Amino acid sequence: MTNPTRPTGAVTPALPTIGIDIGGTSVRAAVIDSAGEILASLRDRTPHTEGETEDLLVTLISKLTAAQQVSAVGLAVAGFVSRDRQRVMFAPHLAWRDADVPDRISTRVNLPVVMDHDVNSAAWAEYRRGAAAEAPIALLIALGTGIGAGLIIDGQIYRGAHGVAPELGHLTVVPDGRDCPCGKYGCWERYCSGTALAETTRHLMTRGDAPVLLQLCERDPAAITGTMVAVAATEGDPTALAAMDDIGRWLAAGLALVTDVLDPEVIVVGGGVASAAGMFLPLAVSEFAKLITGAGHRPIPRVELARFGDRAGIIGAALMAAER
Repeated sequence: MTNPTRPTGAVTPALPTIGIDIGGTSVRAAVIDSAGEILASLRDRTPHTEGETEDLLVTLISKLTAAQQVSAVGLAVAGFVSRDRQRVMFAPHLAWRDADVPDRISTRVNLPVVMDHDVNSAAWAEYRRGAAAEAPIALLIALGTGIGAGLIIDGQIYRGAHGVAPELGHLTVVPDGRDCPCGKYGCWERYCSGTALAETTRHLMTRGDAPVLLQLCERDPAAITGTMVAVAATEGDPTALAAMDDIGRWLAAGLALVTDVLDPEVIVVGGGVASAAGMFLPLAVSEFAKLITGAGHRPIPRVELARFGDRAGIIGAALMAAER
């Protein structure tokens, strides 16, 4: 007998899922619906041990599921995730080492749990619901402390043979250039990131006019941060504006390099530094169009600003869980 409360053939709405972004400083969790909208969220500081971190994840999931029924959980982890997405191999700012995190959490919360690298998760959010718009080949460049990257080819996240691709931030753009924590010299992220923006600004301050910057850093250039540079640039500080131009040119150089290799349809620029994109992205796009091989005789990837900002990892993880 047909249920009179539901029309014949009606589709039951999909249950929401939980996305959790696990970074070195904070853990952010949210209930996400099928459209990528946040229904509820929680945040806490990242613990220092495996046990404490997993206890926190269970606590956050339990609090969210107490108020909202969900179907699965997705984890976005700032670290190397195995190709099968079952293990955190290494995370520089997290306690896990070769840890089967999804199974551990799934057992404790009695829900399916999936996992991926945080930038892959962010790229997936932009591909499924954001600026990449289901593009056949989409690349996310996340400008933050360093550079993260996520690549999607024909609807699949590209992870490489061992799950660590693509490490675009550590492409060498200046042989024997600035030293990088990865052990190499001249990496792209040492010239195009929040860290690089501050370092470039300190260098430019030795020879340029920087009245707003000097006020913000209380005349201590060592205290300069990328955020200070962005604020000073909006107030017309000449040195801050020059530093923004510099990051724009380095972004252009790197985008041209990866475009020559990958030929994406769309490049999405996100990450914390992208909040100041209006001051460097137009220059980067203009310069990038001139630098790619065959400039003027080939299609140029469109460059878009990320739609979801710092929520992308959470949303992408939740969408992965829904599509598991």
